[in-house]
Amino acid sequence: MSQGHPAAPEATPGHIHGGGARLKIVNRLHRIEGQVAGVARMVEDNRYCIDILTQLQAVKSALSKVEDAILSDHAAHCVAAAIKSGDADDQRAKFSELVDLIGRVKR
Repeated sequence: MSQGHPAAPEATPGHIHGGGARLKIVNRLHRIEGQVAGVARMVEDNRYCIDILTQLQAVKSALSKVEDAILSDHAAHCVAAAIKSGDADDQRAKFSELVDLIGRVKR
């Protein structure tokens, strides 16, 4: 990959996602990594607080978009596979995971 980053790890067995979507997410995360490094340089250079805070908001927004993409992909693949399988235990597990996640986000 560019920027000296290792390739994305392979998916967990039985965990099927489109490679293109995963690559886009990894690339977004690498861009965010660069943004965070830029914010660190701004702090080191004693830049104006509002400029730093503005950049931090941009980082948070970018992370939120990655989170949305991963959640959407999870619903489209993992949850959909559990529903299609007819396995009630797997369906309950996926539902519980989502409820737990939403509970953590609300805190």
